[in-house]
Amino acid sequence: MSVTSQNPNLFNDYDGFVEKFKPKKTTDDCYTPPLVYEAVADWASSQYGLDKNQFFRPFYPGGDYENEDYTDKIVVDNPPFSILSKIVKWYISHNVRFFLFTPTLNTITMLSDVCTALPVGVDITYENGAVISTSFCTNLEPHEIRMKTAPSLYAAVKKANDESRKQSTKTLPKYCYPPQLITSAQIYPFNKYGIELTIPRAESERVSRLDAQKHNKKQIFGCGLLLSERLTAEREKAERLTAEREKAEREKAEREKAEREKAEREKAERYQLSDRELELIKMLSKSSQ
Repeated sequence: MSVTSQNPNLFNDYDGFVEKFKPKKTTDDCYTPPLVYEAVADWASSQYGLDKNQFFRPFYPGGDYENEDYTDKIVVDNPPFSILSKIVKWYISHNVRFFLFTPTLNTITMLSDVCTALPVGVDITYENGAVISTSFCTNLEPHEIRMKTAPSLYAAVKKANDESRKQSTKTLPKYCYPPQLITSAQIYPFNKYGIELTIPRAESERVSRLDAQKHNKKQIFGCGLLLSERLTAEREKAERLTAEREKAEREKAEREKAEREKAEREKAERYQLSDRELELIKMLSKSSQ
């Protein structure tokens, strides 16, 4: 008996069948935008006076970081977050220098006891579409530094991430039409703000393009309507009302947000330091004298 006769649906999804045999991309490095990685590598190179030719990326599909040759190499990479703590401890025990991406929320929990945490908290849009608040950890800093800010790193990564997103997003052309032409996209905000506008057939004409667009073969997306002078005036009045109501709505939302945040702060459960913790702080303070 053939396989297909046993399960006639087995190969109906051919793409799904083939996908089973492809190497699985399980590390975050697979999805790190190149511009973002280069920004991080450039910053690390400048900050620590390192040769980028020494930078090494061991985290790739099928890779085995424990069996790589790290001679004269510095790991600057985005490891799988699920085993990040294990990786860092292994690198420290084997004297491997590193500068690694980390998830911001776990930077202190997992790493600040064994290396230096740089909780910059910059949102990175990875190539699989995930947006993750990302920070970094390293043993390139003196060991006595548990944590530090890195404003220039934040700025460099954010700039690279914004550029990467811009490159990966298809930018549609924008056109500015005269007020005598109206499109569906320009009409629907009136509904949101309770503004009535009626367009009679006798005072409007559907057009797919303006004469000025013919020479470069452009069109009005979804077509538009040419309006009479009376309707043009009505349309402009409706847009002024829309802007006013939109501004009022925005200001109301900002006031309500501020009030909610104030109420949340007032309701927040407050903790006090214990005598033991106060004594610990005294001891820590003596070490800085």
